[in-house]
Amino acid sequence: MLLGILLWSVVVSAQPLPPRFLLRLSSPVEFNRLARVYYQGRFYALPHLMFVIDRAAKNGQRVYFVNSKRYSFHNEFAVANYLTLERGREFFRHNYLEAQRRFILGTIVRQTKLDKYTFEFWEGDLSTPEIVRETYQALQPGFFAPLFFKPNSAQQEEVAASVTEVPRLSPAEISPPQDYVPLNQANAVGVLRIVERMTDDVILDRNEIVIFREPPISLTPVSGVLTTSFGTPLAHVNLLAKGWGIPNAYIKGAAELFQPLVGKHVFFEVREDGYVLRRANTSETLEAGRRLAQRADLLTPEADLDFNELASLREQRRTDAKRFGAKSANLGEVMLAARNGRVPDIIVPPGFAVPFFYYQQFLEENKLDETILELLGNDRFNHDVVYRKQRLAELRSLMQNGRLNEAFARAVLARKRALLGDKGVFVRSSTNSEDLPNFSGAGLYTSVPNVREDQTLLAAIKTVWASLWNYEAYEARESFGINHSAVYAAVLIQEGINAEAAGVLITTNPFDRDERRAVYVNAKRGLGIRVVEGRRVPEQLLFQPKTNVVRVLTRAGDDTMLTFDERGGVREVNIETGRIVLTDAMVRRLARAALQIERVFAGRAQDIEWLTVGSQLYIVQARPYVEK
Repeated sequence: MLLGILLWSVVVSAQPLPPRFLLRLSSPVEFNRLARVYYQGRFYALPHLMFVIDRAAKNGQRVYFVNSKRYSFHNEFAVANYLTLERGREFFRHNYLEAQRRFILGTIVRQTKLDKYTFEFWEGDLSTPEIVRETYQALQPGFFAPLFFKPNSAQQEEVAASVTEVPRLSPAEISPPQDYVPLNQANAVGVLRIVERMTDDVILDRNEIVIFREPPISLTPVSGVLTTSFGTPLAHVNLLAKGWGIPNAYIKGAAELFQPLVGKHVFFEVREDGYVLRRANTSETLEAGRRLAQRADLLTPEADLDFNELASLREQRRTDAKRFGAKSANLGEVMLAARNGRVPDIIVPPGFAVPFFYYQQFLEENKLDETILELLGNDRFNHDVVYRKQRLAELRSLMQNGRLNEAFARAVLARKRALLGDKGVFVRSSTNSEDLPNFSGAGLYTSVPNVREDQTLLAAIKTVWASLWNYEAYEARESFGINHSAVYAAVLIQEGINAEAAGVLITTNPFDRDERRAVYVNAKRGLGIRVVEGRRVPEQLLFQPKTNVVRVLTRAGDDTMLTFDERGGVREVNIETGRIVLTDAMVRRLARAALQIERVFAGRAQDIEWLTVGSQLYIVQARPYVEK
């Protein structure tokens, strides 16, 4: 996994700009080159940098002193430098909460009042005595000054007491700020809530201002943040709040102080010289609601609700996205390019699309349009996230149990038989709320694989329609400001190909924004569902056209794969481990086709789903790549 890192690790004196990391720090000058000042104000400043200890490096344990001006999170650094593919909750759980972790992650902080350096872990890190010892033994030989362990939680205090051989500085010795630290100056109106501890079943609402007794591992968008414990400078909640532009502050005893305001709309302002947290007045609450409504009204995706033909992919062009959604329309464009020789080495499996017209007809005939209208105007639905999740699940159930128009059902089955015979099909989502400027929508909606029976096909269409109201899809649209009343679902019914290998690629290097001309490929044996879901580590490859070189970043280590079940759906089968998924020759063919598809779409970077059977290459999706 460390391939390529040595190419980036250059001697400091030979590099005009700070490197991505150093393997040792020899002076305060080097520390300052990589360090970020966490807070600068009349209270105090804390220069800090992240460290990553890779316990499974090829040549033994390796320490990275991370350029913390370039990277905001440990995971961001680890992924960008090809150390891991894990993201999100999996990365956090494996490397902050488990004793047998791959990485030890923390920060080194210059305690300016004492002119001493501490190494620290995130408050929620369940570090063990062995981890503290190992961290000290790994960091100290490569650091220019004595290091002290600073515990940031009661659990870490207990650990520190049992590791007497490691020098220690307590928070009391460091004299942290007394009662208040403004972490991000802004103001907002929202409903005040106290969260004791973030768990998987805790759901946060965008309209809430949250007091956290214990800093969370990760955070979905909220309106404001207060923390009652002040710990490591690189707490994730602080960085996220700054990125969202919301008020964020450490306030000692905030939970007890503001308990009477819980559940009420409050005005929260964070300033350099103090803060305001009080009951919001009516005009402030209304103005906050108007801003949200205006934002949604500005983003109304286009939809043609009059077109009612079950058009084949051969009949579709990219401009038909207003009828069939971008996923289906773009595939029609790629199919044309394959026929006329612009992308000669690929096949787009045949299929046809059910346009938006029939989704709207289904809603009206089952009176579900009235149900949706009631939901969107329901105050509790808009402000109670648990209630909202429940009502969305009920709506999906109503849709899946709704009655299909009989003429429509007959037309779909006849079109399927005429175009695809008795072959199994994929029933894919294609909405008008995907592939918008700066909003991909990838992975929000449901597709159904290898559908074989007529009644299963009709049920799958309703499943895809219902997925427009998946909780995650609703929340993503809401956060981006998309008008839910103007969102429609089309359905792409496409011949299913039982892939020997499959995956996704993008026509850029996601780890290095300076390397635009590259193709990054993820591949798995069998169907590509797990690549898209991100549940298993894929074979990871990077092709650089200038040098014609295929760089292997990781190999897939699966001992099973997904394949079609003869009765419909998919099943898991055992496979031989250790085999490569793609040859260099196939990677080059994939990359060449991908770059040709990019030209079809005016040179915009593409996110492409592909699969192979023998030597044949299939393309099943092409959409604009939106950087996250």
